[in-house]
Amino acid sequence: MAIGGMFSSDMAIDLGTANTLVYVKGKGVILNEPSVVAYYLKDGQKKILAVGEDARMMLGRTPGSIQAIRPLRDGVIADFDVAESMIKELIKKVHKRGFFPKPRVIVCVPHGATPVEKRAIRQSVEAAGARKAGLIAEPIAAAMGAGLPITDPTGNMVVDIGGGTTEVAVLSLSDIVYAMSVRVGGDRMDESIVSYIRRKHNVQIGEATAERIKTTIGCARMPENGRGQSMEVRGIDMLNGVPTQFEINQGQVAEAVQEPVQQIVDAVMSTLEVTPPDLAGDIVDRGVMLTGGGALLGGLDLAIREQTGLAVSVADNALHCVAIGTGTALEYEKQLRHVIDYES
Repeated sequence: MAIGGMFSSDMAIDLGTANTLVYVKGKGVILNEPSVVAYYLKDGQKKILAVGEDARMMLGRTPGSIQAIRPLRDGVIADFDVAESMIKELIKKVHKRGFFPKPRVIVCVPHGATPVEKRAIRQSVEAAGARKAGLIAEPIAAAMGAGLPITDPTGNMVVDIGGGTTEVAVLSLSDIVYAMSVRVGGDRMDESIVSYIRRKHNVQIGEATAERIKTTIGCARMPENGRGQSMEVRGIDMLNGVPTQFEINQGQVAEAVQEPVQQIVDAVMSTLEVTPPDLAGDIVDRGVMLTGGGALLGGLDLAIREQTGLAVSVADNALHCVAIGTGTALEYEKQLRHVIDYES
């Protein structure tokens, strides 16, 4: 499949707010690490201590001298230097051998990214050692990774829910007919859970705990009995400042994430309203495809189905869809040249 087979160093990167996935030509997705960097300051310079999973373990647990941050916010670079270091380290992890030819890299970017944000991503990837950096719109990558027939002259709708953004797009003939990007995703759901628990229980929990609640018992719809499953959670009692343990159930989580879930549903509705009638008819026939880590929130497909009346399905490999689609653009670059932006 890959020209040059397994010797190719070319790669596709899904540079996400929560996780960064790396796809190597001819090999598939071989790296999936949290988009987190830990560093300390020395002589005014940021010195990298850890990247990825090692750095994530330090989030919210670092002494004053060390900072653990996520260099991307809402799918775009917030800290240029740290992002460049992260990409460089991840490329090194992929090529464990000391020397490797400078790779050609394709990176997916949110549809709503500005020219300045796109330039920042391109420059970071090139500064990290890429010979050439191409960009592909996230909805196109997500649709290809989910196996949608986007080259056909028919309408397909994809909803990609990442850590920082949700992209809703209608595609036909390998391009975006209409798309909207809303800055709501898995991170916003975590924040909603943190503030709900602070408000209702007077307990402060960390983002890592909120994410664990979301992935363990998270759901977008109220359970039939109003409670559903429950789990034990630890946090800090805000009244007396001591550690405490309490129980939270699915009904409470559904209540907590109601607002971000509604924003995603509203984005789907708004997109449908401006979709040309013939393509809208195709979407009624084919339904809506959900991709991204946020698509795994329990009952989200049903919540969207209830309000839109459309069939909604979750992609088989929702977490990897964007990386696989970006990798597909790398493998079949000649045929998909028109969806890759190599302009500086």
